[in-house]
Parts: sequence; C-alpha cells; structure tokens
Amino acid sequence: MKIPAVSFQSLEKVYRNVTALKDLSLDIQEGEFFGLLGPNGAGKTTSLNTIAGLVKPTKGKVLIDGLDAIRQYRETHRLVGMMFQDIILDSRFLNVHEILVYHAGYFGIPRRRAQELANELLKRLDLWNKRTARVQELSGGMKRRLMLAKALIHDPAIIILDEPTAGADVELRLLIWKMMEEFHEQGKTIVLTTHYLEEAERLCDRVAIIDQGKLLVEGSPEELMKRQNQQHLEDVFLQLIRDDSV
Repeated sequence: MKIPAVSFQSLEKVYRNVTALKDLSLDIQEGEFFGLLGPNGAGKTTSLNTIAGLVKPTKGKVLIDGLDAIRQYRETHRLVGMMFQDIILDSRFLNVHEILVYHAGYFGIPRRRAQELANELLKRLDLWNKRTARVQELSGGMKRRLMLAKALIHDPAIIILDEPTAGADVELRLLIWKMMEEFHEQGKTIVLTTHYLEEAERLCDRVAIIDQGKLLVEGSPEELMKRQNQQHLEDVFLQLIRDDSV
C-alpha cells in the first residue's frame, strides 16, 4: 500500500480553552493537488502549521511520507516548502537575492547552487529587477512573490500554500495558479488552503471542507457541489461565498 504524502491521524490542537482542530483524520496522496476549504477560523492554517512542524498537536500526529512531522522534524523539514498567509520577511539588512541564498543554506544547499536557484526563481516570479532591493522597498505583491520563492528555493516534494492569493492582484493570482499547475504536472504534492471556490475548482483534484476544527466532507470539487444538500454544509458554502466576495 502506498504511503500518503501527508497523513493527519486523529489530530487535535487546543490553544488554552480554544479547540482549533478536533479529531482530524485525512490522507493526502503523493502528487495530489489538495485543497483545504473552510470559513475564516475553521482551522486551516493550524492544519498546515502541523505539516510544517511549527505546531505541536495536543493529540494525534501528522506523518510526512511516513515520518512524524514533530519527532522527525529534521527529515520532514527538507520535504516541505511552505508559503505562509502572513508576510514574514524580517531580513531587513539583506537584499532580495541574499535572502533566498541565505534561506537555501538552511537546507544544506551549497552557496553557488543556491545563487543559481535564486536567479531562476527571481526571473520566474518577475522579481529580477528587484534582486538588489531591501524588503522594506518592496510592494505587498512583491513581498508575496518573495515568500513564494522562499518556499520553493530547496525544490520541496510537498508545497504548502496558505491562502496564497488572498489580497493578491489579478496578475499575481494568475502567476501563482500557472506555477502551481506546472508543479502539479511535474508530480509535486500541493496542499492549498483557500476560501475562493473558483480557485479550488480550477486547481484541486480533491478538497476537504473543515469548520470549527472538524472535517465535514471530502471529495472532488464536483462531488462536493453535488453533496451540498446537507444543511450545515450549505451554511459553510454560504460562508465561503461571503468570504470570497470580501
């Protein structure tokens, strides 16, 4: 039996008195483009942070290619590239190119190779002309491009995207879609959180809808649209549509 790329096993996470995830069990297969949908505060970001080893579950575990994301963090860290929802770029004294080269060092990539990879990504993400700029000189859209470049610099097998196009302009949204479709064709496993139904329908092979930390339903986008006759599922879809319109 093939080992899933990502396996949530009876996962729970409690922050003080707030339950962010409750008994989440879900497998994401290698090479799958998988979407996690749900209204704001549903537990999507917490789910992704457990994959990246940034959040320790209260109960249960997350396996990455059969390895425990917490106990075997050193091994799983190399398999995962994550683009965070919030812009986290605190390297005020490095320029854009240096940030990528420096970040590649965390994964043991030799400096010369890191420079080559950085050059490729900056050109592909239309940041080449900003390669010597500091973070504080970048627009919001350019910062998002740099966040994506950081997630991809070590050529991860699993790409994690947390609301990558939230607040993005049309040009950036289409660029991210095109790149992810190409990575999907190459056999990468991609996990996406979004509340844009259009995005999930276009990109994802399979999606799961979570709300209040619980898994409601999973299947292809087409299957879920047919199965939304359940009242609670209808309510979640309506909330997704409202979020999409914001």
